[in-house]
Amino acid sequence: MGTDAPRTRRHRGLSFLIGLLVTVLVLAVVAAGFGWWTVQRSFPTTSGRVDVPGLTASVTVYRDDAGIPQLVAETDHDLFFAQGYVHAQDRFWEMDFRRHVTAGRLAELFGQSQVGTDAFIRTLDWRGIAEREYELLDPESKAYYDAYADGVNAYLDERGGADLSLEYAVLGLQNPGYSPEPWSPIDSIAWLKAMAWDLRSNLGDEIDRALLATELTPEQIDFLHPEYAWGEMPTIVGGPLAAAPAATSIEPLAETTATATATATADVSSDGVADALTSLSAAIDGVPELLGPEGGDLGSNSWVISGALTESGRPLLANDPHLGPAMPSIWTQMGLHCAEVRDDCAFDVAGYTFSGLPGVIIGHNDRIAWGFTNLGPDVADLFLERVDGDTYELDGTQVPLTVREETIDVAGGDPVTITVRSTGRGPIVTDIRDDFGDVAAEYPAASGAPEGEYEVSLQWTALTAGTTPQAIFALNKARDWQGFRDAAALFDVPSQNLIYADDSGNIGYQAPGDIPVRLSGDGTVPLPGWTSANGWSGSLAFDELPSVFNPAAGYIVTANNPAAGPDGPLLTEDWDYGYRAVGIDRLIRERIADGGKLTADDLAQMQLDTADANAAMFLPLIAELDLDGDAARGAALLDGWNGHADADSAEAAYFAVFWRTLLDDLFASLPEPTRPQGGDRWFNVVGTLLGQPDSPWWSSTASGATGRDAVVAEALAAAWSEASELMGDDSDAWRWGELHTLTLTNASFGESGIGPIEWLFNRGPYELGGGSSIVNAIGWDVSLGYGVDWVPSMRMVIDLDDLDESRWINLTGASGHAFNPHYDDQAPLWQRGELRPWPFTVKAVQEAASDTLQLRPAG
Repeated sequence: MGTDAPRTRRHRGLSFLIGLLVTVLVLAVVAAGFGWWTVQRSFPTTSGRVDVPGLTASVTVYRDDAGIPQLVAETDHDLFFAQGYVHAQDRFWEMDFRRHVTAGRLAELFGQSQVGTDAFIRTLDWRGIAEREYELLDPESKAYYDAYADGVNAYLDERGGADLSLEYAVLGLQNPGYSPEPWSPIDSIAWLKAMAWDLRSNLGDEIDRALLATELTPEQIDFLHPEYAWGEMPTIVGGPLAAAPAATSIEPLAETTATATATATADVSSDGVADALTSLSAAIDGVPELLGPEGGDLGSNSWVISGALTESGRPLLANDPHLGPAMPSIWTQMGLHCAEVRDDCAFDVAGYTFSGLPGVIIGHNDRIAWGFTNLGPDVADLFLERVDGDTYELDGTQVPLTVREETIDVAGGDPVTITVRSTGRGPIVTDIRDDFGDVAAEYPAASGAPEGEYEVSLQWTALTAGTTPQAIFALNKARDWQGFRDAAALFDVPSQNLIYADDSGNIGYQAPGDIPVRLSGDGTVPLPGWTSANGWSGSLAFDELPSVFNPAAGYIVTANNPAAGPDGPLLTEDWDYGYRAVGIDRLIRERIADGGKLTADDLAQMQLDTADANAAMFLPLIAELDLDGDAARGAALLDGWNGHADADSAEAAYFAVFWRTLLDDLFASLPEPTRPQGGDRWFNVVGTLLGQPDSPWWSSTASGATGRDAVVAEALAAAWSEASELMGDDSDAWRWGELHTLTLTNASFGESGIGPIEWLFNRGPYELGGGSSIVNAIGWDVSLGYGVDWVPSMRMVIDLDDLDESRWINLTGASGHAFNPHYDDQAPLWQRGELRPWPFTVKAVQEAASDTLQLRPAG
């Protein structure tokens, strides 16, 4: 008995511990199971049959092994109804988030922190303009938008909350009362305003020049914003190719401020206005840029090759838009097919769509193919306004401001009411920041202008209702060059370079868009708004815009470089400087030399080219320098490098560190918002300086060294030290991809600051090659580090000889549902530069199908 009691107690204690352990394990399994159920419950039904009220006939949804949907319907109504339904299946949270951005309603989701963003969007009134554009639609296009919205709502009628997407479960922790409202056609059209905002061209350059004017002379500003090298770098229509831009002699940064004194009638570059523009720039940066951050690498490549230069004798077309990376990708792939093309079912098209928007943005139908790059015209101007109470001055008269109030609902807080004021040109954007009252008060003393209240207004083509919402359908249905141009004429905002190919062997290019004609100035700096001598007199006629059909060269390249030469209409003064265009042109010429013929494989390989023109400019100079120490070690590493920024390249990694170091050393004394981000403009500026070894611009802010060779040597040494800290002492093990990584970040929760939530929705990092102003334009911002900030958001190669042999890849995957197999399944392929098959004909789609879903009319 005496010995049994302790043994019994031990047995009971052990039983308790085992029971506790089992309980914990059971709870863990239950929690894991509940978590997995919560994750999976939003995954869409992709096979079998679903009865859907609102359809008039059955629609078949085929999905391949990447989950990419291809829809086959009997009528246009059912086709767009089904597109809305399938978009909602795959991406409804993304759609809901986007419509809150474009309506200025983010605070309804995320609370007080988003009131400033909402105030800016309400000031620009994106949704109000979308409402007017909906009313302008022709009856046919309006019916398409209505059918699409009905399809989205049919899916919403089936599900709610976390059944729609995991994000709603996370949102419920902060905002448990939220439930998405029905979709409307206005929600779709407003997304086009986000596209226009992110592709708004040179507004950042306009602010940059105004800020530089407080520190530099006009000549110095021109040096930092050089003119395009006309005649030496390519234009899209008829431009020659030659060597790099010729060097010009420009004075360095002066120790004194600008020599020109701002006046109320000519120059608005006073310190007070500069402060206002700095605040405006910060406010603009705070607006979610759904296509990517503004910068020198926000662009795209596209090119089209005529059948005379291809192996098949039919055209080939390639496109890879360069946008900010997002999780999920900006794009979603889809095919829209009428079972039989006829009057009441006119679509047979596939390509890249935006969730929330009906139709196909980039791709091909059964007759023609097209691609987009950003044309980049100057379509937005800032004006300084003299405001007195509820009036503003114009030609000596006080004119009433247009005033409206907007109420912003705030999750977990009280509503906020803002007052939006507008001149005849556009909204006063300085109202979005509380500190602008103080800034405006400084203007009179700084400029010598009379006392008064000064504000900044924005005139922008996207603030006028246009016809882009119907252009998408016209483009999808176009059968030939004339139909393509008719569709392009409707594509007013944002202005894009449109390339074209058809199954008859033709190729072409058209620049569309609503592009203003200015009464004065060139749109590069803000102008006084109190005189009608400044402003816009109208828009360029469509027939005045650059266009070419079947050029003699047999190919067309667009890479955000100028559409035409300097003698044509003024589109902008701030073009991409043409390095990518030169690279693509070189690759084409190399392949057709001596009668060679191009294939789809050639175009796919060209998209991955990593030749760095910036490195090519520096390597001969570095090889000639008399160096020692770490600088000599750096030069030895670069000796023999081919100048390609490949992911596994030690030389590319070191050169990137050198380039960032050099830019910081040369330009650290510039006003902070104007310092280099990298990219083509700075390639041009420093490339010019390489031909001027004794220029005073060659002055190190770190050590005081002067002269090109001394400053470059210092940067080489400093870069070796930094590269060793970042990647270790063994330079043989350095890799550009180790520094140049991409983390695919969810637009809504990806930067929440809460690790587990970010883990749910973000993916990566992925090691990458490429770089800024390289054909494989995986760009980075030198002011932030070496990580990836801009990417080819998709890649495609279309073969007009056999559309089923076309190829495509998306940045992430077809699904917007975290942990769905197709959430990120294309990302590793994209990373490696691979393309997926792109079946198009219904037979090929059926053969490639892994899942088939029948959407049937209810009843």
